Amino acid sequence: MAPRITAMTAPEARFIPVRATIYPVIVAFFVAVFLISNILATKGVVIGPLVTDGAFFLFPLAYILGDVLSECYGFAATRRAILTGFTVTILAVVSFYIAIWLPPADFYQGQEQFAHVLGLVPQIVLASLAGYLVGQLLNSWVLVAIKRRTGEKSLWARLIGSTVVGEFGDTLLFCLIAAPVIGITTAPDLVNYVLVGFLWKTLIEVILLPVTYLVIGWVKRREGYFRPA
Repeated sequence: MAPRITAMTAPEARFIPVRATIYPVIVAFFVAVFLISNILATKGVVIGPLVTDGAFFLFPLAYILGDVLSECYGFAATRRAILTGFTVTILAVVSFYIAIWLPPADFYQGQEQFAHVLGLVPQIVLASLAGYLVGQLLNSWVLVAIKRRTGEKSLWARLIGSTVVGEFGDTLLFCLIAAPVIGITTAPDLVNYVLVGFLWKTLIEVILLPVTYLVIGWVKRREGYFRPA
């Protein structure tokens, strides 16, 4: 008698479904802006009377994205994004130092330049991370707190109010920690350093307020925010 052949059923492949939301995309840009800004900030820039760093044009975007996250997804989701950016930046800094420490190949001629650009001063890194963490959390908390009182009204008020508080906390903390490293030793110079940085960043965000409005409106429509619950 011929042996019986039984059909073998293939095992079922299972995957975790990805929800149809653009939150991860916004978080990715949010984290990338902060990480790139920390590298760009190693270059000093002079534009007329303004003395700043190479991240001056990019870093305000982190607060705009933070406003979008806070307005559309709430404080808990924004805090998750902030902590993700914080963790990724620490990973990047540690990786930079490991790569600098590794012995260069004989054919590699850029070790000194590589170390100069990516060998971030620890105190500057600490200042940047502390300012980012405190400033972004303040920005998100204030925006959400105002929204709880105003509802959907007065978006401009919570965007500007949260920016003022968040940017001031960020700038003050960064400048207090970083000032001795960059040669600022007197109180008048420190005050000037804080005020110029704070006013510049806040002004950029106010100028870009219409863009923030458009992005928030698009995200809300895309995510079905206005559909009845």
